[in-house]
Amino acid sequence: MISSKIGHRLDPYIYKVVKHLLGKGVNPNLLTFSGFILNAGAAFLLAMGYPKVGGFAILGAGLCDLLDGAMARNQGRATPFGAFFDSVMDRYSDMIVLLGLLFFYARRGSNSMVVLTSVVLIGTALVPYVRARAEGVIEKCAVGLLERAERIVLLAVGALFNLMVPILWILAVFTHFTVIQRIHYTWKQLKEKTDLNPEDGAP
Repeated sequence: MISSKIGHRLDPYIYKVVKHLLGKGVNPNLLTFSGFILNAGAAFLLAMGYPKVGGFAILGAGLCDLLDGAMARNQGRATPFGAFFDSVMDRYSDMIVLLGLLFFYARRGSNSMVVLTSVVLIGTALVPYVRARAEGVIEKCAVGLLERAERIVLLAVGALFNLMVPILWILAVFTHFTVIQRIHYTWKQLKEKTDLNPEDGAP
């Protein structure tokens, strides 16, 4: 929701800050990979029972994710491979953080939390998958209440303020709600297209 509302409007300002701090020679793909490494560190910290430090690592990884695209677009280095690599690293990052939580709750023998975190993991995997599949049949499917930016913020808040249980419940409900939103939106777009061009739906 945040991403679809703001889009790339902040890119020029983000780029100016990054250029001032890191210089113009930073490789956007390196920032992307750095974000994944920070998320892997966050997963380890969460698994070992250090949620606050893990929360800061999640925020650091989110910052890398914000910067890499802005750097690529403003340097004229945005490429199809860069977009592909960013998407793949995002999926790895999403899954590894939740796996860290799964490991933590499994070590404590909290079966109910293992199930809850698993539900969140499934929803988190499906949100981008449904969008990717939808955009194979319609032009764009950037709708949904809980996109990646919101999920990152919520997980960081849960870790930093000892609110992980209610945050996981929120994620469990609203990741799947977002999936349903995208399914409905895709169905609606295809139905409108068929209504306008009935021959498209003919066998």
